[in-house]
This record gives sequence, C-alpha cells and structure tokens, in this order.
Amino acid sequence: MNFTLVALAIVALYLINSVKILAEYERGVIFRLGRLLPRPKGPGLILVFRPIDRIVRIQLRVETLEVPSQDVVTRDNVTVKVSAVVFFRVLDPAKAVVEVKHYVHATSQLAQTRLRSVLGEAELDELLSAREKLNSRLQATLDEQTGTWGIKVQAVEVKHVDLPEQMIRAIARQAEAERERRAKVIHADGELQAAQKLTDAAATLSEQPASITLRYLQTLTEIGAEKNTTVVLPLPVDLFKGLSRWADAEGHEKA
Repeated sequence: MNFTLVALAIVALYLINSVKILAEYERGVIFRLGRLLPRPKGPGLILVFRPIDRIVRIQLRVETLEVPSQDVVTRDNVTVKVSAVVFFRVLDPAKAVVEVKHYVHATSQLAQTRLRSVLGEAELDELLSAREKLNSRLQATLDEQTGTWGIKVQAVEVKHVDLPEQMIRAIARQAEAERERRAKVIHADGELQAAQKLTDAAATLSEQPASITLRYLQTLTEIGAEKNTTVVLPLPVDLFKGLSRWADAEGHEKA
C-alpha cells in the first residue's frame, strides 16, 4: 500500500509539473520525441509531458529592434551614419523555431545589411527629404526575406542620420543661397508689377490732360501738410513740348 501511495504521489507530481500556462500573447511549439507537432499550443492551460515533450515559448507581440548606427555611402559618395528601428512580430511560431536559429538575432543582422544596401542606392537629398519612401523600401525588402521565417516586418523607421561637419556647412550654404535667390526673384517680380502699374497709370493720365494738373495740386496739398518751407512750382509738361517745338522751328529757319 505504501508503494501504491508513493507511485500515486509521483504520478501526481509529474502531472502537476506537466501543467503549463501560456499567456494570451504566447504560443508553445512542442517537440515530441524530437518531432514537431503540427500545431502550436496555447494560450491557456496545456500539458507538456517531459522528457518526451520539449516546449519552446514564442511571443506574438510586436517587438522593437534597434538597428545600431551603420556607416552608409550614398550614391553621390557621401559617408553618413544611419540608425533605424524595426517593428516586427511572429506570425508562424513553428517556422520561427524550425526555419531559423534565434530569429531576433537573425532579423537584426538582416536589418543591418539591408539598411546599408538600400540606403546606399539613394542620394543624400533623397535620404534627407524622401525618408518615407526609403522606409517603405526597407520594410518591403526585410519582409520578403523574413516571411520564410514566419516573421512579419510591420514597419521600418530611419531614426537618425548623422552628417559630417563639412557636409552640414555645405548644406547651410546651399540653403542660404537658395533663400537669396528667392529674395531676388521676389524683388524683381515686385519691380515688374510696379512698372506695369505705372504704365497703366500713365496711359490713363494721358487720356485726360487735365488730370495731370489735378495730380500736381494733390501733390502740393500733401507737401503743404508736412509744415515744411519747401516751395514747389509745377510746370506743365506741355510747356516743355511747346518750347521744344519752337526751338526746332527756329533751328530750321536759320538753316
């Protein structure tokens, strides 16, 4: 009877030790006598009969992987240091265990390699301004490779681009020159518009000669309102025209 109690106690302890609880975000990949079971177990309460069974816990939550700073030579031969962040999750726990060893480390090494190759095909201006496009290319490239491992790369974000000091000064000079060019274009455009308006005003005044005299009087009123001692004597433009015609006529008679 004592032997029976001992045997029952051993069986009870074995069953208790065989009970495993998996969280909602976990799955258990079971190897029975070295062979993979068709479907992962979990979540909840499962039984793992050791030493016949061996369990590998896999998390299905999104994992964040920081890609360390990499030396990248862009297509226009500029050396920069680029760091990135990769967001991925496991879709097929069985493949993540069977197809690759240490899938997190493998994904990290692949991300570093793809980061250098993809960004090396872009120019510096594209790396600084079209970052969303490069992020999409990196995500598609990584996802194509990690799909065979049962891993889905959800997003890749270029985190930081460290430029050399000489390149920073060159970009600053380029931005300053661009702003000066815009200022000159705006100033020239303003001069052109002012000239067009003055031409339109001169055409309107030429239709009514008396309007020029009214404009003279309005100018005198504006000058007199300033309480200054300047005296302005306007002369009609027609007077100068008459004098010019008289001088021409005198010259012809003498000739």
